Amino acid sequence: VQLQASGGGLVQAGDSLRLSCAASARQFNTYAMGWFRQAPGKEREFVGGISWSGDNTYYADSVKGRFTISRDNAKNTTYLQMNSLRPEDTAIYYCAASRWYSPGHSTSRYDYWGRGTQVTSPA
Repeated sequence: VQLQASGGGLVQAGDSLRLSCAASARQFNTYAMGWFRQAPGKEREFVGGISWSGDNTYYADSVKGRFTISRDNAKNTTYLQMNSLRPEDTAIYYCAASRWYSPGHSTSRYDYWGRGTQVTSPA
C-alpha cells in the first residue's frame, strides 16, 4: 500500500486547510486510516483516525472540534479538514493505514505510512 499526503501549506492562524491522503490499496475500504503529526523536536502524535466504513472517527483532544477526518472509499482517499488553525498545529502531517477495523492512537497500530506534508501556521 502506498500513501501520498498532500494539501499542506503556510496559513495564517485561524485559517483552514484540507489535507488529502491518496492510497494505492486495492481494498482501501479494509484499512482504518489515521493522521499523525510531528513537530520539530517532538514525537509523532496521533491527530485523528477513521474506521473502514467511516462510521467511527476518533480525535486527539487538542484538535477535537476543529479538525474533521473523512474518507471516500470510491476514490481511495482520506481527508483531514483543519479549521481554526493555531501555531501549535505547525508540524509535518502523515497519513497511515491500519489493517485493524478501527484506528488506534499508537503508531505501532499502523502498517503503512505516507510521506508527510508540512503545515505551518506562524504565531
